[in-house]
Amino acid sequence: MFRPQIKVIDCTIRDGGLMNNSNFTFETVRAIYAAVCAANVDIVEIGYRNSKEMFSPSKYGLWRFCDDEVLKRLTDGIEPHTRLAVMQDAHKAVPEDLLPKSESVVDMVRIATYVKDIDKAIMLANNATEKGYQATINFMAISHVLERELDEALQQVEEETDVVACYLVDSFGALYSEDVDYLVHKFQRYLKTKEVGVHFHNQQQLAYANTIEAIIKNANYLDGTLYGLGRAAGNCPLELLFGFLKNPKFDLLPLLGVIGKEVLPLQKSIQWGYSVPYMIAGMLNRHPEAAIKLQSLPEDDPRRTDFVAFFEKMASEDA
Repeated sequence: MFRPQIKVIDCTIRDGGLMNNSNFTFETVRAIYAAVCAANVDIVEIGYRNSKEMFSPSKYGLWRFCDDEVLKRLTDGIEPHTRLAVMQDAHKAVPEDLLPKSESVVDMVRIATYVKDIDKAIMLANNATEKGYQATINFMAISHVLERELDEALQQVEEETDVVACYLVDSFGALYSEDVDYLVHKFQRYLKTKEVGVHFHNQQQLAYANTIEAIIKNANYLDGTLYGLGRAAGNCPLELLFGFLKNPKFDLLPLLGVIGKEVLPLQKSIQWGYSVPYMIAGMLNRHPEAAIKLQSLPEDDPRRTDFVAFFEKMASEDA
């Protein structure tokens, strides 16, 4: 279980921000950043670096763009510095959003993309590496990708980029262990000079188990979040991943401390974690948007717990 090549990435603020429009307080984000630094997490993905024109500051918090000046204030005085990452969506970012590495505290840029947008993703990834950053390309909604299109996209990533890793992202929480085996091997066949990364969602309570399966199959870039905080049912809990890896450099106690002080109180305003609607969405390999809307209904609305009606509606709609 100990491999020095393994890199653990904390995505708590970035993925959790999808549930509250990235409206975390500066103090909460700084406390989480300090904790993951103290725990010796390899990389922390604080938020997005998407176009400001698409995300109004009046609606979205600081972490939807992660301005460099804000990140400098966030990291100031905290030692040791865990490497800092931001995410760019291939269809929501432009090269100009990124300063040269010499002018930024960011170390890594992770490009999230659908396979159909691979050319945009490659352009942004190459922009990042040319400016001095490490980069990854993360294939979202991997459970909906056509085989031929994925093969071609992986070949392009290998031949046309210098990214350090390419990710399979189970956006809908639909994958089982046999799917993980198949996809990790596929990625490895094409990516001779890149690592394979994994990012799982927990709609079917499988994010942690699928991460373990990927580790066994030699995927080395592993995403997790504190207490599983993330979109819909959330992600692989980072604290569980620490326990499995048994790497002596990791310190679990700072994670436990910040979960108790900062993450659990967020449950008063953010709903995430396993639920029947999310399970149905994952089982049917569907985007969790409809389940999120159902969960947001008032508690006294009978539709909120009419799971039979929700299942029949989801099952009858065109995927």
